[in-house]
Amino acid sequence: MPPMNSGQKSPTEKADADFVLPVDGFTGTPEEIQRQWFERIYKGRGDSMRQLTWRAVLMGSVLGGILSLTNLYIGLKSGWGIGVAITACILSYAIWTTFVKIGLVKTPMTILENNCMQSTASSAGYSTGGTLISAFAAFIMLNGHPLSIGLTLAWVFFLAVLGVTMAVPMKKQMINIEQLRFPSGVAAAETLRALHSHGQKGMRAAKALGVSGIIAALDNFWHDGFGMFARLTPYSSDTLVTKFNAIFFGPAWVGRTVMFSWEPIFIAAGAITGMRVCISMLIGSTLCWAVFVPVMQHAGVITGSGFLDVVQWTLWLGTSCMVSAGICGVIVQWRTVARALKGLGKVFSRKSALKDEMEAIETPMSWFVAGQIVSLIALGWLSHETFQMPYWQSALAVVLSFALALVACRVTGETDTTPIGAMGKVTQLTFGALNPGNVNVNLMSANITAAAAGSSADLLTDLKSGYLLGAHPRKQFIAQFAGIFIGTVVSVFAFTLVVDRPEVIGSDQFPAPAAQTWAAVARALSHGLESLEPVKVWSIIIGGVLGIIFSILPAIFPKQQKYLPSASAFGLAWVFQWYYGLLFFIGAVLAYGFQKKSPAKAEEYTYPVASGIMAGGALMGVAIIFWQNGPEMWHKLFGH
Repeated sequence: MPPMNSGQKSPTEKADADFVLPVDGFTGTPEEIQRQWFERIYKGRGDSMRQLTWRAVLMGSVLGGILSLTNLYIGLKSGWGIGVAITACILSYAIWTTFVKIGLVKTPMTILENNCMQSTASSAGYSTGGTLISAFAAFIMLNGHPLSIGLTLAWVFFLAVLGVTMAVPMKKQMINIEQLRFPSGVAAAETLRALHSHGQKGMRAAKALGVSGIIAALDNFWHDGFGMFARLTPYSSDTLVTKFNAIFFGPAWVGRTVMFSWEPIFIAAGAITGMRVCISMLIGSTLCWAVFVPVMQHAGVITGSGFLDVVQWTLWLGTSCMVSAGICGVIVQWRTVARALKGLGKVFSRKSALKDEMEAIETPMSWFVAGQIVSLIALGWLSHETFQMPYWQSALAVVLSFALALVACRVTGETDTTPIGAMGKVTQLTFGALNPGNVNVNLMSANITAAAAGSSADLLTDLKSGYLLGAHPRKQFIAQFAGIFIGTVVSVFAFTLVVDRPEVIGSDQFPAPAAQTWAAVARALSHGLESLEPVKVWSIIIGGVLGIIFSILPAIFPKQQKYLPSASAFGLAWVFQWYYGLLFFIGAVLAYGFQKKSPAKAEEYTYPVASGIMAGGALMGVAIIFWQNGPEMWHKLFGH
């Protein structure tokens, strides 16, 4: 790791209030485009402003470690991962500004330090946790036992290395040359510019995030924490809501999860997710739990009651819908795929005519090669020793990962949606043919692909933010790489402690819909569709048709896209409880109403408040689990 900046404030630092982000990009040949960025954006900022400092990396690591807990908690609950970059930006700005005011530190962070910090936090909080809530959780479900902590640490770490280094050549092509939009990267850059341009506005957003986080934490303690004290249990919100559901819904509907639940985390998630997705989710969950399940129970097909028994029947339609929609969506966007494949050659063949000073700031291709080789060797050995995957199949999984990550990153750059699930399913189908009957190989080979695609797409989004702000690309990459270490340690140990028994996965506490989806596909490919009950086969067929229709509709009616159903949201609703769909919808309605009534305040406060609620509620949830199971977890880790 090259030496970090000393931390002296540069006299050439530009006033961020006057800085205009080059969102519309530049025109000309590839060399001319890069020259314009270098001269107009980078010079006077990235070449002189503090950015890769120890304080930025340490702050990013701490925040990323904390936020990785929230993503893990929310992922096990809903199957969704929440981006942490903007939350980390706001939090770090607020914390550091407070430190300056009370005299703990002398100088504020620069905008590019803040950018490096959010890159570290994003890498720590996002690129490592997705592995655990999907393939690893599915492995535990299917095998009835977890993997060792050491093996899990190694697997998650090298997957993150694979994804981070895989983004290196793609950055040059997709961000520098083609200047793909990456909307979330633009949003993060705009957030940073607003924070550093209007200090008062930034602090208001930070205070809103902090206050909402504290309220959400206290609310979660009221819901779950009161249960730790016998005298308080009757007064917990969980007890009160249970009584309410017993009176107004009855045991039959409660068994179908058609009831009310007070979990503000998912209301907040709905506020960020948006109306289209949340309406699709509510419609899907209602058709599933209020129509399909009662009909199947009345017909005697579904004999069990409760979420765990029923979801084994509902997940097939939802999974099929998501898989077919993901694959069909890539096919529908064939021009994007073609551009990605065309750009593949350029990634490696482009001989730059740029001057040394411009090449010197880019991440060297040798780092990409080293990262891929090390990851290939490590993952190949781990796959062979643990999952009995032949070495050539491990190598194929890594090669396939690069090709599919290329597609996933381009789709993200153009649409701000990463088709991680679809990429993983392509690998599952491939290895279902190559190694039939081996569920573990099917899962973990797909895990390599999905993790690489997700990590590289997320990190390219961060690099887009740095590009717009004039950051030093190599220094930002180092910040991202630094986040891997803390993210791996925190997420793996937290997962090991939270998921202390196999039966936790898929329970009411942690439905883990992503894991259930992965496990269902692996089972189907392992045993064949002929082993499934007719209802499940028909569910797969109907779900697949719906997924195709939902994917084609936006291509036919592009202007009406915001009114069309979301296949992923509709399908996901068949894998988790009905009341989640309700809570997401409530959040979307509240955010929509707020935006209509007061657009300016909604723009300023919606994201900070929602982020605070999710972070505060999730952290308290994890803290309660640790408190309740502390002695057992300590014994499990240390043996005494």
